[in-house]
Amino acid sequence: VHMLKKISGSYTTTITEPPRLLQKKTPLYVEEEDSIRPDLKDDIYDPTYKDKEGPKAKVEYVWRNIILMALLHLGALCGLTMVSSCKVYTWLWGFFYYFISALGITAGAHRLWSHRTYKARLPLRVFLIIANTMAFQNDVFEWARDHRAHHKFSETNADPHNSRRGFFFSHVGWLLVRKHPAVKEKGGTLDLSDLRAEKLVMFQRRYYKPAVLFMCFIMPTLVPWLCWGETFVHSLFVSTFLRYAVVLNATWLVNSAAHLYGYRPYDKNISPRENILVSLGAVGEGFHNYHHSFPYDYSASEYRWHINFTTFFIDCMAALGLAYDRKKVSRAAVLARIKRTGDGSYKSG
Repeated sequence: VHMLKKISGSYTTTITEPPRLLQKKTPLYVEEEDSIRPDLKDDIYDPTYKDKEGPKAKVEYVWRNIILMALLHLGALCGLTMVSSCKVYTWLWGFFYYFISALGITAGAHRLWSHRTYKARLPLRVFLIIANTMAFQNDVFEWARDHRAHHKFSETNADPHNSRRGFFFSHVGWLLVRKHPAVKEKGGTLDLSDLRAEKLVMFQRRYYKPAVLFMCFIMPTLVPWLCWGETFVHSLFVSTFLRYAVVLNATWLVNSAAHLYGYRPYDKNISPRENILVSLGAVGEGFHNYHHSFPYDYSASEYRWHINFTTFFIDCMAALGLAYDRKKVSRAAVLARIKRTGDGSYKSG
């Protein structure tokens, strides 16, 4: 039996069996599923919503996005041919920038601001806003709004990257066309008051364009060029274009591959899958069947550090006192869900 006890502003669980666990007083995780569901439930799947019948909405191409994406990936391909002639420091800089910007999406826009699976103190929130700006995948407010719609109206026309429209659409095509009218209609009904109340999120939104120009393009190009004498061309095409394209595609694979390929051990009735390869590239976000089954779990996975760098990062921040109130679904709740709706592929241990 799990109960919640509030100690000095942090929540910890009190477990009646076995008795020896009662002596553990260090605040850990909120573990009872019913207790960790957030007050705002606009990221919880709504099975009652169905697509309206009638003619399909007309597809309108956004040619500006099509051209810019094509140029970016062309630049990334050029950068790929230059990797072998780069200096080692440029490789390390690219990897560093990749991981930091990825955390801005996974630990920041996704787990902190979209799902509120843990709380972060000001220094960590500032770091995550900066890292998110480095990633250039829309500001946190817009990212979280679309992601909540994706969860609540998953696999319908109100889902911004509806995987029922195919791999290409859910991967990148949704960014190349106008949003389906249902996305705008249902997205407008979501409660985003918590995002509007977050000063850092709104500050980023206000100054996003100049900030992203500097953080995603200018700084990653200038640092290798000025600090260790890398050529400007290598700096631009490798540490900027190639790195940015890799971060984008790693994130997009969560929307595409992790909705189409893999197992569904927790809920066979939904499309998202467990995809280890996606988790490797997206620093822990590939355990997607679990995540859609329990979106309020801070680890986005049944496990914590199993191919999940983002959870490791959050746990490190918690050890430093910068993250707290991490929400974790109990083992009993997970096993009950597996028994009730799993596809039989689950392997314990």
